[in-house]
Amino acid sequence: MDHPTSPEAREDAQKKVAPKEPAVDAASGKGCGKGFDRQALFDLDGSIPPQRAVPYGLQHILAMFVANLAPIYIVAAAASLDQAMTSTLIQNAMLIAGLGTLIQLFPVWRVGSGLPIVMGISFTFVSVLCGIVATYGYGAAIGAVLVGGVVEGVLGLFARYWRRFISPIVAAVVVTAIGFSLLGVGAVSFGGGSGAPDFGSAQNLLLGMVSLVSCLVFQVVAKGFAKQLSVLFGLAIGYAVALCLGAVDLLGFQSLSLFALPQVMPVVPEFRLDAIVPLVLIFLVSATETIGDTSALTMVGLDREVRDRELSGSIACDGFTSSLSGLFGCLPITSFSQNVGLIAMTKVVNRRAIASGAVIMVAAAFVPLISVVFSSLPEAVLGGCTIMMFGNIIVSGFQMIARAGFTQRNIIIAALSLAVGLGFTQVGDLFAIFPQIVQEVFAQNCVATVFLVALVANLALPKEAHVKLDEQYDGSHTPRTPTSEEIAEARATLAAAGASPATDAGGCNPIAEAEVRAKA
Repeated sequence: MDHPTSPEAREDAQKKVAPKEPAVDAASGKGCGKGFDRQALFDLDGSIPPQRAVPYGLQHILAMFVANLAPIYIVAAAASLDQAMTSTLIQNAMLIAGLGTLIQLFPVWRVGSGLPIVMGISFTFVSVLCGIVATYGYGAAIGAVLVGGVVEGVLGLFARYWRRFISPIVAAVVVTAIGFSLLGVGAVSFGGGSGAPDFGSAQNLLLGMVSLVSCLVFQVVAKGFAKQLSVLFGLAIGYAVALCLGAVDLLGFQSLSLFALPQVMPVVPEFRLDAIVPLVLIFLVSATETIGDTSALTMVGLDREVRDRELSGSIACDGFTSSLSGLFGCLPITSFSQNVGLIAMTKVVNRRAIASGAVIMVAAAFVPLISVVFSSLPEAVLGGCTIMMFGNIIVSGFQMIARAGFTQRNIIIAALSLAVGLGFTQVGDLFAIFPQIVQEVFAQNCVATVFLVALVANLALPKEAHVKLDEQYDGSHTPRTPTSEEIAEARATLAAAGASPATDAGGCNPIAEAEVRAKA
């Protein structure tokens, strides 16, 4: 099917709904009155019947299902919560993901983008929250989520005034740091979980390896959208093996009911400044990720630039729905990049189709069986799958750095922030002279340190500090043509070096330029 190529033509086409196929009689074999215009799938507000919408919505739910629930499981394990409480939080997480997605699709006031963005519990906060719950308890984490969500939500309403201060390179290095910080979390899960009496046992290592290999095999063999289900497949295989080995705790199934209401405020929040400050910093990081996801979605799905209203609503939804998540004892939620990738592959942007998936997720929150099965997973099984997911976060950070461009300025920001953030936090005594609040926020939190250093460097370094080359690599495989300002600057550099100008048709001296660059 041909789609309009220009942004204007694409938007005009999306506003028009072509007439439905004419109904035919039963003898034709096509059925009567079941005409369906597929163009509606590529229209934000196209009219499509529910039976057509559900398969596309279900695709999105399957693509993010495990990634939505795994952060809750990991942080709950770090907080040593029992299986019943973990099941309750997982049940609530499905509700929050569905509600957050619906708010993004159909905005409430200025909260929500009106775009086909799928929301879910964020991995971005896992490493910081694991530290908070281990030190202060799960209640302190929820208090920090409530406050941080409001902060991000308010900032989202005024995003156009501050978004320029957090450049792509800042977001890129922070995402990279998040990936590195999660590797230890994945390794601990792989061994059986923190404090497990059989940590590192042969059985745990076997279960972790089975899950990991299953994920990899499925990723290699599967085609198209099915690749999105590799983690789900790995968990299923690992769970089946764990059942055979008697490693699954079946206690939660004894009192299982077919229907249960999600529980509001299952955990009493505590408000501690030393827990709130680092989490607020990560909320700022999450906002930059949302900016990237929202911008990417409008480009790949709608073939246009994102609008300020959409960007502001998307970030506000991130924040305020995260606070709503805290009321249900859950972690912050954010936009899911894998679902943006799914839209890039299918081009289906219809809000009703995506909303059908959100409704399925909300409905699943009232079926305790799903949360009980997930909470009964041996941690080694989850670790085998998440270690691959965390590695992918690092690679995503590298890709973001490449897209930001390898200018000298960006290289300095990335090198400095990663070196200080990842290096200094390995030696906590370096922060001994600072106040206690600074030590608690930064000494063991590489993500917060990387973000602070990258932000300061981005504001302090002059914008003109770039690589002075006629052809500058900008993240693609095609050399970039230098701007007129860069050419003028190069000529001024040549003149200062005493080189002879204007020896070729373009008025430049290539040999002298090369010599100056070599000396530099």
